[in-house]
Amino acid sequence: MIVKQFRYFTDNLGYLLYSGNKGAVIDAGGVDDILDFCRENCIEITTITNTHFHHDHISGNELLLEKTQAEFLDCRQIGSDQTIPVGDSVLTVFPTPGHTLDSVSFMADDFLITGDTLFNGTVGNCFSGDLLAFYHSLKRLISLPEKTKVYGGHDYVMESMKYAGIVEPDNPYIDTYIQNYSPALVVSTLEDELNVNPYVRFNAPAMIENLRRRKIDANGEFERFKAIMKIY
Repeated sequence: MIVKQFRYFTDNLGYLLYSGNKGAVIDAGGVDDILDFCRENCIEITTITNTHFHHDHISGNELLLEKTQAEFLDCRQIGSDQTIPVGDSVLTVFPTPGHTLDSVSFMADDFLITGDTLFNGTVGNCFSGDLLAFYHSLKRLISLPEKTKVYGGHDYVMESMKYAGIVEPDNPYIDTYIQNYSPALVVSTLEDELNVNPYVRFNAPAMIENLRRRKIDANGEFERFKAIMKIY
């Protein structure tokens, strides 16, 4: 399955996933760009869906549905580990609540579409108020193979790396992460995230030591995650 990323609203990122001549759109924005690409490459959009139901992620749904014969799949009604056929490939969807209660992530081959749950370099705000659910969602994501590619819902990379450098000024991976960044295609691997993203580094020895220097309980994973989310 091929991933095509579309930037809209300055830093929002939407996606067309396609296999053969069939495609699924996740977080439709930049509708004209999506339709132009599909026309040029003879791709039929068969499914339109979202990572969560915040306005900036659903803004293109209605127009794209008007312009295509695609089926709309409401992310608020997606079951755990539901599959979506895309051409001769399959996309798996699973709940990742935390940013919102309806947040989901999509997985196929060697990549993830994570919306506002896991960004490249940071994580979303916990608008749901359920930090425990957010922790379990991130745990599920980072438990996948380290070479898994991460495609998030916004491009916050430079701001996130500036902040990561404040949190861990001696982290040697941050400069490399910045060097590999391109606004033309915002992507990282889970290995990259585990190296630089403060909010998923709750098991990293350097982060544990960081918390201990602050006299914060660093004995349990969730306690560390909760502390990192609160402090940073």
